[in-house]
Amino acid sequence: MVRGRISRLSVRDVRFPTSLGGHGADAMHTDPDYSAAYVVIETDAEDGIKGCGITFTLGKGTEVVVCAVNALAHHVLNKDLKDIVGDFRGFYRQLTSDGQLRWIGPEKGVVHLATAAVLNAVWDLWAKQEGKPVWKLLVDMDPRMLVSCIDFRYITDVLTEEDALEILQKGQIGKKEREKQMLAQGYPAYTTSCAWLGYSDDTLKQLCAQALKDGWTSQRSQFPRARLFLFHLSALLSLQATSFPHCSSALLPSDSRLCRFKVKVGADLQDDMRRCQIIRDMIGPEKTLSLFLQMMDANQRWDVPEAVEWMSKLAKFKPLWIEEPTSPDDILGHATISKALVPLGIGIATGEQCHNRVIFKQLLQAKALQFLQIDSCRLGSVNENLSVLLMAKKFEIPVCPHAGGVGLCELVQHLIIFDYISVSASLENRVCEYVDHLHEHFKYPVMIQRASYMPPKDPGYSTEMKEESVKKHQYPDGEVWKKLLPAQEN
Repeated sequence: MVRGRISRLSVRDVRFPTSLGGHGADAMHTDPDYSAAYVVIETDAEDGIKGCGITFTLGKGTEVVVCAVNALAHHVLNKDLKDIVGDFRGFYRQLTSDGQLRWIGPEKGVVHLATAAVLNAVWDLWAKQEGKPVWKLLVDMDPRMLVSCIDFRYITDVLTEEDALEILQKGQIGKKEREKQMLAQGYPAYTTSCAWLGYSDDTLKQLCAQALKDGWTSQRSQFPRARLFLFHLSALLSLQATSFPHCSSALLPSDSRLCRFKVKVGADLQDDMRRCQIIRDMIGPEKTLSLFLQMMDANQRWDVPEAVEWMSKLAKFKPLWIEEPTSPDDILGHATISKALVPLGIGIATGEQCHNRVIFKQLLQAKALQFLQIDSCRLGSVNENLSVLLMAKKFEIPVCPHAGGVGLCELVQHLIIFDYISVSASLENRVCEYVDHLHEHFKYPVMIQRASYMPPKDPGYSTEMKEESVKKHQYPDGEVWKKLLPAQEN
């Protein structure tokens, strides 16, 4: 039962010094400190339930997002939660169409990141009050109610309300069986924790060796989250059944061990080739029970011709995709790269820095990507992600979400599990990114089994952080930063 008037909204700047260990480093972001603008909303309801939301940042600039959240707060305060969810489309548009704030957007940049944080907190509050995890709240929701949460402005040339309703109604067929499947098996994951650009060759080798040591075939068990480098068997077999001929599963023995890494590339070609060769030498063809496939991620480093040339030279390592090869805003550039690389068996993946549903719409229209990567904090929370999931379904493009950072795994697991149960009804060509950083700071961290996300069972959006962690890492007055900042100044 939805209840309560929102009486308080607070936001804090929470930063983790991950740059000290090279964690998260890539060709464009060489010293990221995984951070979040952490929003908590409270109501006057007697239950005392709070809604917690985040948006992900890399350190500097988090204070700007915090300012933007505070600028949006008046749209939220003194509103009845029942009125918000009863007209969620209207509330979403109120936040994104503020007559003055939208000038520094609209629906992109700092203002949209702040919008995501606020809306993530609202969804967390709603789900907690209903006693359900967000994915279950969505799965149980009537299709018409789901459609009413979406702002279709700017995308009706591709997806209308009628289109969305038809997709969701078709998704009702077999929904209960797919939910049981998710609860039993989870959603297949891959990891990026091995090959950050900030890692030395020795660290890379150590992590690869540990990945092999901790690998498995089809035995079901709990594995150390820090070493999840192998995929769920059935997911891999479906991923191989694509237009990429080098991924054929026909030659694999039934007990094949399946290894999958995402490697950061783009800063230096010879360095990229050396690092990829290190991995291949450790896991490569001499190990007959292993299938080695990898994705590559350039994090927007290249111009269009440079991307084609660079990936033509890395094609020998047979990557499934190259992620963010150029500017996230360059739709036609992505299309050009895609056209050039598909004959090499390399797909294009992008989305973690796509501003909004409009960019995704154009990427789909231009046939500029083969794997679509939604982000739970870059887009306008669940509301806007729903529209992108539905467009992807209409174009039959697989969704492979971006995750990692601070809380992105906790958030996006809800979206991708809902997508399978109620929208796509398919695991073909689909996996969700997993990065083993900072989960210990969350009250309800992700649960990984057999390299799969297990559906959360606790009510909410899994975004509530431990208060002790927030206080310790709050910038600049938390214990961690009081020690670090003077040392950095010296």
